[in-house]
Amino acid sequence: MIFFPGRTLFLTEDAGLLTRQLAGEDLEWNANDLAQKLRDDVSTDEITPGWTCFHHDAALGRFAYLGLTCRDGDARVQPVEEGAVRSGGFTVSVAGRRRGKGSSREQAPYAERAAGIRLLVAESFERIYRQNAINLGMLLTTDFSVLERVRGGEEIPLSFFTEGEDAITRGVIEAGGLLPYTRARLAGLAASPPVTTPPRGMTLAEKILARHVVTDPASGAAGVPAVAPGDACFVRADLRFSHEYVTPMAATCFLEALGDGARVSDPGSVLVFRDHLSLLGEVMPDERKKRGLLVLADSLAARQEEFAATQGLRLHGAGEGICHSLVLERYALPGQVVVGSDSHTTHAGALGCVAFGIGTTEVACAWLSGDVRVKVPATIRVVLHGERPPGVTAKDVMLALLAHPYVKGGGAIGKVLEYTGEAVTAFSVDERATLTNMAAEAGAFAGIVAPDEATARFLSERREMPLDEARRVCEGLSSGGDAVFDSEMTFDVGALAPLVALPGDPGNGVRISDLAVPVPIDLAYGGSCTAGKREDMEMLAAVLADGLSRGRRVAPGVDLYIQFGSQDVKAWCREKGYLDVFTRVGAHLVEPGCGACINAGPGVSTESGQTTVSAINRNFPGRSGPGRVYLASPYVVAASALAGRIAAWTPGA
Repeated sequence: MIFFPGRTLFLTEDAGLLTRQLAGEDLEWNANDLAQKLRDDVSTDEITPGWTCFHHDAALGRFAYLGLTCRDGDARVQPVEEGAVRSGGFTVSVAGRRRGKGSSREQAPYAERAAGIRLLVAESFERIYRQNAINLGMLLTTDFSVLERVRGGEEIPLSFFTEGEDAITRGVIEAGGLLPYTRARLAGLAASPPVTTPPRGMTLAEKILARHVVTDPASGAAGVPAVAPGDACFVRADLRFSHEYVTPMAATCFLEALGDGARVSDPGSVLVFRDHLSLLGEVMPDERKKRGLLVLADSLAARQEEFAATQGLRLHGAGEGICHSLVLERYALPGQVVVGSDSHTTHAGALGCVAFGIGTTEVACAWLSGDVRVKVPATIRVVLHGERPPGVTAKDVMLALLAHPYVKGGGAIGKVLEYTGEAVTAFSVDERATLTNMAAEAGAFAGIVAPDEATARFLSERREMPLDEARRVCEGLSSGGDAVFDSEMTFDVGALAPLVALPGDPGNGVRISDLAVPVPIDLAYGGSCTAGKREDMEMLAAVLADGLSRGRRVAPGVDLYIQFGSQDVKAWCREKGYLDVFTRVGAHLVEPGCGACINAGPGVSTESGQTTVSAINRNFPGRSGPGRVYLASPYVVAASALAGRIAAWTPGA
């Protein structure tokens, strides 16, 4: 039986209601009172703003909900002050739909737990956030009846929180978290149930997962005839990676649980990257530097370097490339299972592998066991047909998909998006990576494209793999004709036009032609894992070279930033002459790194009144500085930089 003796915090849309609770008032909750509307779409960026994640211990509890944005009249404000939640004596936190959107950072539920929260209630949860919270030993429910039971001081049986869960998740909840469960599993004291699904027609993702289901943890033997959505299992990971935002906390968990002599299993299949905070010193405000936050951030990189050296792990240092970019360019292969400490691990699905993000605790457990826990997801078939109009890109396709009511309402959460159709076939692997990367914005488990001749050519040209061998690697990797899909979404790309996502959420996509008034901009940003690939650079160069031929440069009062996904991409741009184009037009060139996408590098806004048009994948409040961020394709970013306002571009026009 579990007892929650503290207070309940309702994360309300109205800032005044939230402030009153933090000041000591207990809200008399009425779900039918529209004035008490709960915040939907609370992102992990709002629970723990990026700079707070330089901490990787209980100090995070001081910062819970520090970035939460609420309504104060017509304004949007952030009413939660440092330490307010922890000092408020709250043990329950309540929100609306899609709680935990965005980054996979486990610091978010960790901060809530460190602030005293033990029970999370919401209308729905994002997959990675939900899993992270359970892995940390927190309890979750979408059953709001629990609130009256908590208010009445009732003890609640643990079965209330395990009901409806698969056997593995029940075991994790009962064990108090994933690490104690993993230790018990490897010691033979806990066992996951065998997968007994009989042979059936499977989707591509199901086929790959079935080949990787662990049948004997001791030997690592893997493979079953079939899996079906809902099957709970552990799957062997071909590639495991993390970055300096996550590795230190995972290393702490790993060594505290297992001792200083613990060793990472199969270190040759583990990569670590310094990419998330490598540019932070260029933009961190002096006030934060004086508080020692830059030193704290740099210590994460030092801790990761020490752990990598001790464990014999391959470390990609600062400036080499963004983890997702390098995994796609150098490592991932069709048919593999790839896991990483970031929601955009889905990027690698463009090569026909099952690639998905995992949290900090899962990273630590995967280091130990070599496998990860999976509840086999259902697959949505996304059919893209028609001929893509000039100026329309994979980014426009994704903004249209994310604006679809089914996706925006959470219909894709925890599922695989399999992209197919003649329009997908026509896309390069780079553009397919935009589709799979931004599956994360739909809340999907993964995005995937069946490998084909374009995939084989990519492996041959980028990896120097013999073409015949590359074709063999791609063979047999497609959904069966008798595969069962959860649903199907069809888009006529021929009917699309350049889009932007209005500030606040990637799901706010509208046609540029439908903007009611011109939108002047202060900053334009081309880069990030989503838009730092070769083809993205080609789009930027096409627009900017066209502008130069007409005597145009970056508009007065606008700063254009172009960031490369990796040094490989930068070298390619040099060979193509694009660096000269970028420099002549007046762009600022930025070395590879996550940078502005996480408010940690050149290209971030510095004032709330600034407007940015950006090729990154997320525009949640505060994600890339305090200003307003519109998401767009590289074509639109470059055209807007020349025009001084949001503008589309049509090749040949």
